[in-house]
Amino acid sequence: MTARINDAVDPGLVPQRTLKGGDKIPCIGMGTFGSDRFSGEDIAAAVKGAIEVGYRLFDCASVYGNEHLIGEVLEEAMKKGIKREELIITSKVWNDMHGKGDVLRSCAQSLKDLRLDYIDIYFVHWPFRNFHPKGAPPDYHNKDAKPYNHEEYMETWYQMERLVQAGYVRHIGTSNMTIPKLKLLLRDARIMPSANEMELHPCFQQPELFNFCVEHGIQPIGFCPIGSPTRPDRDKTPDDYVDIEDPVVVKIAKAHNVHPAVICLKWAVQRGQIPIPFSIYRHEYVSNIRCTIEDPLTDEEMKELEGVDKNCRLIKGQVFLWDGAKGWEDLWDVDGVIPG
Repeated sequence: MTARINDAVDPGLVPQRTLKGGDKIPCIGMGTFGSDRFSGEDIAAAVKGAIEVGYRLFDCASVYGNEHLIGEVLEEAMKKGIKREELIITSKVWNDMHGKGDVLRSCAQSLKDLRLDYIDIYFVHWPFRNFHPKGAPPDYHNKDAKPYNHEEYMETWYQMERLVQAGYVRHIGTSNMTIPKLKLLLRDARIMPSANEMELHPCFQQPELFNFCVEHGIQPIGFCPIGSPTRPDRDKTPDDYVDIEDPVVVKIAKAHNVHPAVICLKWAVQRGQIPIPFSIYRHEYVSNIRCTIEDPLTDEEMKELEGVDKNCRLIKGQVFLWDGAKGWEDLWDVDGVIPG
């Protein structure tokens, strides 16, 4: 399939969300995690093409190992006339940089790599200091891994707050969190999170966590928005549902004459989260952004898609488990209690 020659979308037409303090953010972005399957050069080329067709939000992270290449693309785009304030660039501190002083060093490295003076939203990537190497197998286990420690998390968060106060980042956010952990953070934080990155797709809608975030003014940003078919093999299990093969999703896609992935994104945008789909293919990322400005789903279709939820978590995080953990569910406080 070939994209139209004039396939760009006016960024001004893409709906916006509003973060704490009034800053605007596009309702869709591009993820930059290559899932160990795509090269940094491939991803940087996709970012370049995405900027050309109207994307202004890019979700980055130090652990993805490609920020230095994306930075070259961002610098080139700004030299060609894209204003810095038009872009929303996020990044994340990885698990091995939570220690005292390390958050600042991690942010400084991301700023240098991305060739930016500030980051729009800086996230704590995971609420654990548990480390796994790139390409870790499904059964990887770090003997030094520990369960969630709120005191340690707040040590990290207070460093995040210092980044805001120093002007290095505009907003700070959480990722891979749960309601019990967020309640503790909201109790103890001086600067509240502006956004929470969480897995969100039709087969995993997380309504309780989604609603909790909205009620507390925290913008949900949804990763794996179409079910992440290119996620790492370590995150695939035989019981996983495939969103784009769900009969309801397929039926609605036929009614709109689009690929089922587009329906997943329309649902996400109309529900209120910000999906951050990843693709290195121009025709895919063009259709992804274009779907936000044309042919919306009906109220009836949105209601039908509510019923697609299978509570099917794809990114289980088992590589972060500690000695004594019963299973990956312990990472997600499924009983409403943080395991000790």
